[in-house]
Parts: sequence; structure tokens; C-alpha cells
Amino acid sequence: MMNLEKALKRLRENNHKVTMRRRDIITFFEQENRYVNARAVMDFMENLHPSMSFDTVYRNLHLYEQLNILEVTTLDGEKHFRMKCSPEHHHHFICNDCGSTKKLPLCPMDQATELLLGYDIEDHKFEVYGRCPDCQFTL
Repeated sequence: MMNLEKALKRLRENNHKVTMRRRDIITFFEQENRYVNARAVMDFMENLHPSMSFDTVYRNLHLYEQLNILEVTTLDGEKHFRMKCSPEHHHHFICNDCGSTKKLPLCPMDQATELLLGYDIEDHKFEVYGRCPDCQFTL
């Protein structure tokens, strides 16, 4: 699983500066075990760095996505981010309300590859969306 130490190392290996702001964004995600949007990150960062702009937050989120520090999904037409999970291949259930995730122990590609013989599959994404047990009871 990605953590602060690994993320900072990855930044350095890719010739990016390690600033306090970048460190604080990663720390935020290390504390959150769910998908959050850029606004949630900005709300957290405003307390620590009042002069930080939304553009700076968004640029860093996309940098972290490119460097495989963060994962991204789309909820209600908006990008949501979370710390990159374990390196082994897996998929998630994602709660539409709170953004929490549950790792799924299966991959539909196991069956799909049989249906796509002769095709060159380059990548895939499979996510299941709904409401977690905690959110089902908070209407």
C-alpha cells in the first residue's frame, strides 16, 4: 500500500520537489481510507496553507495520479481520489455517499478474456458503486 514515505520517494525519483504542501496533501490521503474530491482536499489544506490555490491542489492531485500515488474514480461526474492500494490486481466496491471502498476478491476479466480471444486487451477498469452498510441507514 502506498504511504507517505513511498510517495515522497516516488516524487524524488521522478525529479519533483518535495514541499511541505505536497507532503501535507499526501498525509491527508494517508489518513483517509476513501475516495474524496478536490474540494475536500482544499478544505483540509486551507487550514494549513491559507494562501494555497485550488489550482495548486488540482495540479498536485493529477501529478500524484500520474505517478501512481493516487487512484482516481468518477462519482456524480466529478473526479475523486484516494491513496493507491496494494500492488496486486484487484477491484473495489465504492460507496456513492461516503466514498469508502471495499476490495473485491474477483476480476471479471477472468471470464472476459475467454470471450475476447484474438483481441489485444491493453487495460481494464471494474468498479461497483452503491451505498455501504453505514450509509444505507443514514437517510
